[in-house]
Amino acid sequence: MGELVGYVRVSKADGSQVLDLQKDALLSAGVQPSMIYEDFASGKQDDRPGLNSCVKALRPSDILVVWKLDRLGRDLRHLVNTVDDLSKRGVGLRVLAGQSPIDTSSAQGKLLFGIFASLAEYERELIRERTIAGLQSARSRGRVGGRKPRMTAAKVRLAQAAMGQPETVVADLCDELRVSRQTLYRHVSPDGELRPDGIKVLGHSGVYLPKSP
Repeated sequence: MGELVGYVRVSKADGSQVLDLQKDALLSAGVQPSMIYEDFASGKQDDRPGLNSCVKALRPSDILVVWKLDRLGRDLRHLVNTVDDLSKRGVGLRVLAGQSPIDTSSAQGKLLFGIFASLAEYERELIRERTIAGLQSARSRGRVGGRKPRMTAAKVRLAQAAMGQPETVVADLCDELRVSRQTLYRHVSPDGELRPDGIKVLGHSGVYLPKSP
């Protein structure tokens, strides 16, 4: 049998909402004080160090205990994925209050885990279908997937003209082009000669002309 691990959260960090009610409920359920993790953060907030530490501490056969289900998830999607992850790791869940208290050691609780797993799979399938549809739509318009290149043909030509000039300050040129120094040097050498990435950009644009000697 694993350990009971508790998690509590209040929505305001100014102390106007105390954790005592949640903690008392967890302690009454058998959670040891040293095994209670807490956050003072909005449910919508991504960065919740207490929850992150709590999830990392959980081991197979442990049971995560929360006061209400809304203490656990930032939103429905996050809640579904979190509960699904607990199930896959062999971690149980116990929700003490709310309209439908949950205990995954019961038949009803196990059924809930199955429902959450199905919802998580459904969400993944929707994301996959939207991604495929988006790529197909982009291809039909002559575009391909992936991040838009930072260096355009016009930027490469400007870099060619500027590099190698004594008065050119590379940092200022990078600021003007809105690229990093590494990106600049992948396309153009310090003396203004095109490098493979620069040739590729100009070649794709149909305007590549070798630099005159």
